[in-house]
Amino acid sequence: MTSPNLYDSHMHTPLCKHAWGTPDDYAAAAEKRNLKGIIFTCHNPGPDGWSSRVRMSMNQLDEYVELVESASQKWRGRVDVRLGLECDYMPGMEPMLAELLTKAPFNHVLGSIHPQLPYYKDTYFQGDVVAFQKTYFQHLAMAAETGLFDTLSHPDLVKNMHPNQWQPSDLALEIGLSLDRIAAAGTAMELNSSGIHKAIKEMNPNPMMLAEMNKRGIPVVLGSDAHRPERVAAEFEDAISLLEDAGFSHASFFLNRQRQEVSLVDARSSLKNGAVKQRMGAIR
Repeated sequence: MTSPNLYDSHMHTPLCKHAWGTPDDYAAAAEKRNLKGIIFTCHNPGPDGWSSRVRMSMNQLDEYVELVESASQKWRGRVDVRLGLECDYMPGMEPMLAELLTKAPFNHVLGSIHPQLPYYKDTYFQGDVVAFQKTYFQHLAMAAETGLFDTLSHPDLVKNMHPNQWQPSDLALEIGLSLDRIAAAGTAMELNSSGIHKAIKEMNPNPMMLAEMNKRGIPVVLGSDAHRPERVAAEFEDAISLLEDAGFSHASFFLNRQRQEVSLVDARSSLKNGAVKQRMGAIR
């Protein structure tokens, strides 16, 4: 087993109202898995009444920063605990998000499109599932082009809204064009291991997308999307296998908004205790 070298770059705190456990609990789980570090990426606050049931309020942002900083101090020298943020994106939100990202020294900023949430679904779903899926991938590319985000999270999440009408081969053109734009923007994308607990039981994104991402040289960040401590680095061995099958040799993570890399061989050999097979306690 090699020294710790891998980060889990996507997890939450109870401030998002659908996660459980303290940052110390997540850090303890990371130590058991022999991770070098973890990055908390709680859902960003938004305007009043905007999807408020699944995120902190604006006046809780300082509390969030302090919560993560306290854990960072406590675990220094054992687990590198970092502050990040998961930002919901839809066109027109750029000024608000740009201002928000000046409020704290975030290490890693995820750009997310949550198509199941009312603010997005009510705006863009007009009854045509395929058109909605195409819009999602257009917005994913737009998110990358804002330059606001380091990584695009769970980048085929839309498949779980209407799983019986998800045919990625029928969307190959739209997905390919979206990935071209993301690659040109230089934005990384996430392999999110929590997808195996959703309606379509595969990680996000699907293997076809992973292979297309590799063809375009898009870096991939590993994230468990943990909402419970036992989910930290869950299924990461399987995620590494998926990356290898898609042709990747390295995984990425961000510290101080700068991309770092670790070889998949080293990442696999550093993990211990096996992936925890637990039912997800919450859906993104």
